[in-house]
Amino acid sequence: MRIVDIREVTAPIASSIANAYIDFSKMTLSLVAVVTDVKRDGRPVVGYGFNSNGRYGQGGLIRERFAPRLKEADPKSLLNDASDNLDPDRIWAALMKNEKPGGHGERSVAVGTTIPARASSSFAPRCAATSTAATRS
Repeated sequence: MRIVDIREVTAPIASSIANAYIDFSKMTLSLVAVVTDVKRDGRPVVGYGFNSNGRYGQGGLIRERFAPRLKEADPKSLLNDASDNLDPDRIWAALMKNEKPGGHGERSVAVGTTIPARASSSFAPRCAATSTAATRS
């Protein structure tokens, strides 16, 4: 299994709600698709992630630092011990390479939105609580 593409789109939340701190009508979120070389029914398996409200979209971090690191990583270094699926801890290590320790607030949202993980036979959320994933197979 290899990651062949990582696509990020920053989109407005455009919700007409607000609280004492945040006007959600002005917030954005990141939508990420992690495309693999695995095919099911002739179509690639794609893991999807997004960061939920409460944080702004992380497109800059994803596009400028994290997606390039993941694409540059040796594909075998991202696999689990059985080499049959992506390993979220190994992906985390690749994404955080050359990042200083601590202060992970915005980075954890970007990284958590990008990392696909396995749950049964599909991708599932990993890392940041603000991340969600699904599978198109």
